[in-house]
Amino acid sequence: MEYRAIDNRYEQLGTRRSGRSGLQLPLVSLGLWHNFGDSTRYESIREMILGSFDRGIFHFDLANNYGPPPGSAETNFGRVLRDDLRPYRDELIISTKAGYLMWPGPYGEFGSRKYLMASLDQSLKRMGLEYVDIFYSHRFDPNTPLEETMSALDAAVRQGKAQYAGISSYSAQKTREAARILRELGTPCVIHQPSYSMLNRWIEEDLLDVLDEEGIGCIAFSPLAQGMLTSKYLKGIPEGSRAAQEGTALSRDLISKERLERISSLNEIARERGQSLAQMALSWVLRKPEVTSVLIGASSVQQVVENIAATEQTSFTTEELTRIDKHAVDSDINLWAESSRY
Repeated sequence: MEYRAIDNRYEQLGTRRSGRSGLQLPLVSLGLWHNFGDSTRYESIREMILGSFDRGIFHFDLANNYGPPPGSAETNFGRVLRDDLRPYRDELIISTKAGYLMWPGPYGEFGSRKYLMASLDQSLKRMGLEYVDIFYSHRFDPNTPLEETMSALDAAVRQGKAQYAGISSYSAQKTREAARILRELGTPCVIHQPSYSMLNRWIEEDLLDVLDEEGIGCIAFSPLAQGMLTSKYLKGIPEGSRAAQEGTALSRDLISKERLERISSLNEIARERGQSLAQMALSWVLRKPEVTSVLIGASSVQQVVENIAATEQTSFTTEELTRIDKHAVDSDINLWAESSRY
């Protein structure tokens, strides 16, 4: 059946401007990190992407290594774009990244100009695009001059392969340096993608201040702490969950008895607010005016619908914030900010 987007899709979800740029994003964006590779039925992938767009999500965030296998999320998204979303291309913000391992040898990962430019060409081919809207350096490379990495982002924009340049998981200091280099090149850094959640607050120390000073937007990934800030783990680790599987970003060791007790207390606060724990976690991230958008994952359209509802209640009382801090701050984790060490 031919797809036609719902007419009132832009009435369902607000937008925010990314820093001081002209780039605007929906409050909630869809990340294709998990559940969009070849291990997921294509019909489900298509349903989640189109269902998101019908509800006002026009930003789709990818990376070269998303799958499994790596690259397959871009290929599957490209198929949906070709078959269903092509008439709406000018309404979409499509982003991709390069930085993690994609092929053997010294030019298969990190931040060299050769790797970044080759990766972007491959991503465009997989998605069937002439350009992406945002191209990110996925992680800081301590062994490549920052000038070289940023010059590759500048070249991508100047060659028309990307509209905007961004960085992900850079420390505050490296973010400031990257912003200066890009500004001097004439291609400003407009967005930073760090991990941020009630359990993972590393960006509050100094990165948010740098982003505000530099006029750079912030789009938070893992706002649900890889599922810990949902009802999934309230009674332990269920079979088939991410924490129950080997080799995932969420280690079983993180689901300790103490952390579960803290998460249960957070769930009680959410219940009193009339929200699910996941909704409150998203609302909490969005309470910050520096945050342009939150990236959610999805395994169903219903999950997208429930997460979008978080935007209806992003204010917190002082008492609520104090109680949240009591149960969350001591559980601080920073597993998804590897590059922020540099």
